[in-house]
Amino acid sequence: MNATAYTTTHQTTCTATAQAEPSATPTFSLETILLEQIKQQVGRVSASARRVVNRISQEVERVCSKSDRIQNSGDIRSHRLFLGQHRLKKCLAYHKLGSKQGRVELHGNLSVVVYRHIAPTQAQLGFSGRFNLIEDFLQDFYVEALKAFRRENDVPEDYQPRTQFELAEYMAFTEQYAKRRITLPNGYSQQLIVLRAQTFARRMPKETAVDMETAVEFPKGEDAERQHRSATVQQVRAQMVTETPDLWETVKRDRVINALFEYLQNQGHHDCADYLALKLQDLPASEIDTVLDLTPRQRDYLQQRFKYHVEKFARTTHWELVHQWLDADLDQRLGMTQSQWQQFVGQLTEEQAQLLAHKQSQRTDAEIMQLMGLTAKKVQKRWTNVLVLAAKVRNDEG
Repeated sequence: MNATAYTTTHQTTCTATAQAEPSATPTFSLETILLEQIKQQVGRVSASARRVVNRISQEVERVCSKSDRIQNSGDIRSHRLFLGQHRLKKCLAYHKLGSKQGRVELHGNLSVVVYRHIAPTQAQLGFSGRFNLIEDFLQDFYVEALKAFRRENDVPEDYQPRTQFELAEYMAFTEQYAKRRITLPNGYSQQLIVLRAQTFARRMPKETAVDMETAVEFPKGEDAERQHRSATVQQVRAQMVTETPDLWETVKRDRVINALFEYLQNQGHHDCADYLALKLQDLPASEIDTVLDLTPRQRDYLQQRFKYHVEKFARTTHWELVHQWLDADLDQRLGMTQSQWQQFVGQLTEEQAQLLAHKQSQRTDAEIMQLMGLTAKKVQKRWTNVLVLAAKVRNDEG
């Protein structure tokens, strides 16, 4: 995990904890504070929880000692407290989910990240084919993550997480390990798990993807083998795969829609949420007017407000989700071609270019606030302007 940072939120959290915990005394014990937080949330502190906290404390101490920025900050204790609490929060989140649901959550999150990268570019795979490849890839990645955990922590060479707390610690570590940024020769950086997935795809024989896909649909045995080798059948199969709807696209679309519903309702725009539900049913305008008891003029006004809130949703709090759905996230130049991207970057102000660089480095808004000296509202507004400009260039507007 990145140890760079951190934020008004981080400072506020540390201040509040310092007032409430024994750390406000001259004797500062990160372990004592973290153990007390476990006791408050879990109810008891087991021996394995103590071992986990000890490893967190050692890692935080290592990070702080190696960071010149933290050492020169004049407030090392505050950074230690923030880093320790951040790591424990991740661990407690997986502990709360439990071993089964925690695995499902971790597997789902990592699957989303690697989905586009897991198959060779020439492979025409549907959901089933990619799902099988993802399963194989992630099983190997979990083994790699466990080896990395053993290297980076004071545990035996054959260590295996056995208690619920140790498993939660391992899952939190695996998530952060997957998201580590690796600097590439061209100056860009990429998540470690994406690089592993791309290597996996390059090493896969071209016929493997086809074989896995056909295994999902066709019977086995000698007759099946002869059928698979038929050039005619292969052509038909290729066409079937090409025309089969990608179920993963449906999954991503549903995630966006559910998030939009939740956003509209939480913001109090219930009429817009109702309008969205009816539009998704492909109802004509006259039926929507009848169901919502609207005059044509009122419906036009509702449409305008709905469009405004959807654009705000897509360019503020949920921009990453929407751009991922559109295959236009930062790793894909926000959906622009290389020439469009160069044009876009050339139009950025110095501040916007700096903000874009921070976003590409996957820094949080809280970190960006501190690095650029901006409020949360200003960071969001500046980034919205960048996304608006990107949309104009992408769509050849203006």
